[in-house]
Amino acid sequence: MLIHPWDAATDSAEWQYWLAATGRFGMLAVNNLDPARAPLVLPLHFTVAGDELLIHLARPNPVWPHLEAAAEVRLAVTGDYAYIPTYWRAKAGGPDEDGVPTSYYAAVQFVCRPTVVDDPQGKAEILTAQLADFQPEGRHAAVAPGAAPYGRMLPGIRGVRLALLRVDAKFKYDDANPVEHRQRVTGHLEQRNHGLDAGAAAQQRRRLAAIGDWKTHRERP
Repeated sequence: MLIHPWDAATDSAEWQYWLAATGRFGMLAVNNLDPARAPLVLPLHFTVAGDELLIHLARPNPVWPHLEAAAEVRLAVTGDYAYIPTYWRAKAGGPDEDGVPTSYYAAVQFVCRPTVVDDPQGKAEILTAQLADFQPEGRHAAVAPGAAPYGRMLPGIRGVRLALLRVDAKFKYDDANPVEHRQRVTGHLEQRNHGLDAGAAAQQRRRLAAIGDWKTHRERP
């Protein structure tokens, strides 16, 4: 994805904090073995474990031959998005209808090297990590090969470890525009309050506090 300097994450902590607050659900894109056909895109939860992402999928999933052949895959997460209409972005002194519309959003994309896990113990470790991530309150049985209730289900899935190669993070909230413009759009988002408007407004307000005027910010040593 295109990332302008003013859209880039200020540091890795920014996208990590956003991801933790947003939830680990995204789209895994895998190249098709047939280049004439569309890539495979799978919606799924994932767990961040150090320099890996952990996932599991049903064994009948058609992705497996494509995933096993892939040297790289991409997992994309998008949130806090909103449509910004023309009349919110008119230039000062110009007609409202002459404004240019845009989309606001936050996006994190992971480029990874996949390793398929078929070993029962390896799959149990992935599931245990994912349960700890998404269900920290517990209230579930242990996942162990050969042990009820989950042991008998392990043959029906395959695990995947995605080794992180690169992270692309983007926060598109008009940071290159003047402070007054961004403040005005934040107010419009909060007033409209439709869909994810509140989240988009919160992101714009947060970026405004962190960056301020973009021209001044980029000149800082």
